[in-house]
Amino acid sequence: MSSDVSQKLFKPKIKGKSVKAGLATAAVALLLGGCQSGSRQKESKKAQQEDGTAFPIKVSDNHRYFVDQSGKPFFWLGDTGWLILSKLRQGQVDSYLEDRADKGFNVIQVMVIHDLAEENADGRTALINKDLSRPDTATAQGGHILNYWQGLDSLVVKADSRHMLVALVPVWGSVVKSGKVSSDQATSFARFLAHRYHSAKNVIWLNGGDIPGSDSLGIWQAIGTTIKSINPQQLMSFHPRGRTQSSTWFQTAEWLDFNVFQSGHRRYDQDNESGSLRYGEDNYKYVLDDYQKKPIKPTLDAEPSYEGIPQGLHDSLQPRWDAASIRRYAYWSVFAGACGFTYGANAVMQFYDPSTGLAGAYGVTKSWQQGLQDTAAGQMIYLKTLMLSKPYLTRVPDTVCVLDQGEKYNYVAATKGPGYAMFYTPNGRAFKVDLSELQLNHQKVNISWFDPRTGEISPKEAVITENTYDARPPGQKGHGNDWVLVLQKAG
Repeated sequence: MSSDVSQKLFKPKIKGKSVKAGLATAAVALLLGGCQSGSRQKESKKAQQEDGTAFPIKVSDNHRYFVDQSGKPFFWLGDTGWLILSKLRQGQVDSYLEDRADKGFNVIQVMVIHDLAEENADGRTALINKDLSRPDTATAQGGHILNYWQGLDSLVVKADSRHMLVALVPVWGSVVKSGKVSSDQATSFARFLAHRYHSAKNVIWLNGGDIPGSDSLGIWQAIGTTIKSINPQQLMSFHPRGRTQSSTWFQTAEWLDFNVFQSGHRRYDQDNESGSLRYGEDNYKYVLDDYQKKPIKPTLDAEPSYEGIPQGLHDSLQPRWDAASIRRYAYWSVFAGACGFTYGANAVMQFYDPSTGLAGAYGVTKSWQQGLQDTAAGQMIYLKTLMLSKPYLTRVPDTVCVLDQGEKYNYVAATKGPGYAMFYTPNGRAFKVDLSELQLNHQKVNISWFDPRTGEISPKEAVITENTYDARPPGQKGHGNDWVLVLQKAG
């Protein structure tokens, strides 16, 4: 049953002619039972104008990063669109994807089943009798009303037309933790998902969902091995609980292609839990930790603090995480060797709509449409552009060339490649670089400053270097005065 629907979506027939899976706009038009609208013509034109990505992506030869099928570097820039399947109607999905594509995002993280009673915005249930092994795939009534699974089909196709990956969490951790899902049910559901999206080249998987891997370990192993055995070409990881990392439990699992961690939503002084490996707000330490493990696998922060969410998550009277904090998480982790970064906005991740009269979570104060324009959301593309402006696959982290690297908010992160090095300071403090460690001493070096807030870079200043360089960022030291020092061997 599920494979039939998948074939119709990804290999549709129009007037007797087979349509390739990549022609996403035609598939959407067929699915919705109408002609291609002006908005879809616009997205088709946009897709043709972009270079695009040759999906599916894969792990690079050095096992640190992602590349597409042509070998072109793929920098993961994700957005947490967790509840999109249950909250948004089709036109709203278009608006969301268009905004995120325009801002440079190329991965959308989505919960498939957040609750056993899950239903879409039109009231179509995901499961029959809240049984995970019985997806409700009954045909929708009316040409423009999709059942739950057709909604996911449509999302995958629409994302593909914008060169975006959809990272699917099969079933959220709290659902499994409740004890209402057996291993057999989880295996059956994983088989359904794998067959339905077998032909989707832009689908990857995030097993788990805000839960330690040790909780219900057998079910996570069952889901991972089942999907991977059917779809070996689709990458998979595990989304863990806050302040933990997938490598703790699954580093050697054959189904885990890359690591992710959730650095979480707490301040340094709010860390009061014990037992697990915890680095506070120092999310770069998770990267450095994963970087040393075998077998080598890419890693990234798949859930840092959300922009606009209370610090500590649950007390709405606490200060809110702002754009400067999000940039700090992003640059710290990427410079430490991460293969990308996932951004999140409080209003967007839950798609809060005050007009429904329903209460939002985590002290949300604006609609999801307003949240799309949160400051850091428009600044993440500058990080992606900066990283891809240098030789990407040979880039490595550096933890020795900053002589006064600092701690907490004074920490200066560094990354380097052949003939260049970059340094990120979250508060614009002065710091000193050992050029001999970079083999850039006693030669002509171009020095410039990159602004993470605007993406602008200062004119290059060519200097003859000594053994060290005293870096003095523009402006006064303080929260949000973050800068990247770029050193490039002249010529």
